[in-house]
Amino acid sequence: MLPRHHDPIVAIATAPGRAAVGIVRVSGRDLRPLIAQMCPRPLAPRQATYGPFLDAEGVPIDHGLALHFPAPHSYTGEDVLELQAHGGPVVLQLLLARCLEVAAAIDPVSGHSTLPGLRLALPGEFTERAYLNDKLDLAQAEAVSDLIDASTQAAARSATRSLSGAFSTEIRALEEQLMRLRMLVEATLDFPEEDIDFLQQADARGQLAAISARLGRIEDTTRQGALLRDGITVVIAGQPNVGKSSLLNALAGAELAIVTPIAGTTRDKVSQTLQIEGVPVHVVDTAGLRDAADTNDAIERIGIERSWREIEAADALLFLHDLTRLDEPQYAAADALIRERLPRALVEAQRVLDLYNKADLQPNGAPTATAAGSVCLSARTGAGLDTLRQRLLQMAGWHEHPEGVYTARARHVHALAQTRQHVDLATAKLQATVPALDLLAEELRLAQRALGEIVGHATPDDLLGEIFSRFCIGK
Repeated sequence: MLPRHHDPIVAIATAPGRAAVGIVRVSGRDLRPLIAQMCPRPLAPRQATYGPFLDAEGVPIDHGLALHFPAPHSYTGEDVLELQAHGGPVVLQLLLARCLEVAAAIDPVSGHSTLPGLRLALPGEFTERAYLNDKLDLAQAEAVSDLIDASTQAAARSATRSLSGAFSTEIRALEEQLMRLRMLVEATLDFPEEDIDFLQQADARGQLAAISARLGRIEDTTRQGALLRDGITVVIAGQPNVGKSSLLNALAGAELAIVTPIAGTTRDKVSQTLQIEGVPVHVVDTAGLRDAADTNDAIERIGIERSWREIEAADALLFLHDLTRLDEPQYAAADALIRERLPRALVEAQRVLDLYNKADLQPNGAPTATAAGSVCLSARTGAGLDTLRQRLLQMAGWHEHPEGVYTARARHVHALAQTRQHVDLATAKLQATVPALDLLAEELRLAQRALGEIVGHATPDDLLGEIFSRFCIGK
């Protein structure tokens, strides 16, 4: 542990502002001296005790519930004290200041501070200590933050599954498979004259194939979990007056963007996060795209530049067209110029979806010439929106898992990609005419190390600092 991890810590554990109840939380090695000064009644372990919280003169600051969780049976693995008071900001600040005051006071018997080193907790430090004291692994600790930040019910359920250990259990089971195969290969290195027969008898190829298959299932579920957590950013782009703002309003079910027949009405991006089957979809409406030389409006030119920046950063693009103008040569030429400038990464990943709007203005509502795989719709009537939503989920790579999904982060996806790379290299080494067992053993070791980073078996301190710094204070 770093030296700061030995300090007792205190923080307000509830959100800022007024509330019915607010909590001040303390964690440290031995909190009995602090409890004796703050609470006039002894606290039974893990039982709520109602009473006053006293200031230095013995006058109640507030009345509420005090709970003492002696180590190691607490969230952090240390002694934990929770003071549940009325949720006024001033009351909670007074309790916080009183805890620090008591800790700094000199004990007349020992001549030392009552609780030496008590300080304000850093963001995420309570959960960091739970991880360092083996109460949670790193994936579970991250799930605490993901549960707090969940923007959809599906994301909250997946975070709960990760917090309960579903993701970690899968990772550890795969680690065990890798370890067993590593032991087999490294033991075989001691008997080079029998290595091939030994590996064949132990079905090393079958074991490695099972590892690869299990890794594939975890990769798929993890990508779904990362999608539930982070969502997908979708940009609506196209020429002026094709109905981009109308489409955003129709998807959101609210008048978020101003809609007029005047070209260039949208000057800057308008963003809204939607839910489609529990998946967060961050939709960005942009200014109409046209040659900057075609407008004398400096503000509109800036809006066009920003539109292209949004397109460059998008996960997917909705390229919106006006069905009523497809036969106009000038309109078609402008669309072609826009398509030529689209980011190659989006095009190659097939994340550009052509949408043909204003189907309600077509004879019988049926267009005659649209791109293959496109969607025809009417932002005014809502026709085609359900199809669009399903296509967005397909572009994002979302599909339901019968056993459920656990939340995941970009670093988990990256670690699994590294694991996959080493497992594939190990497979190639094993399938060679003359297997290179030393290289095979090394690839298996690297695969196991990459996998262990997910649950924190081999995680540098700087990464831990980055992970926990994104938590709220008090958690």
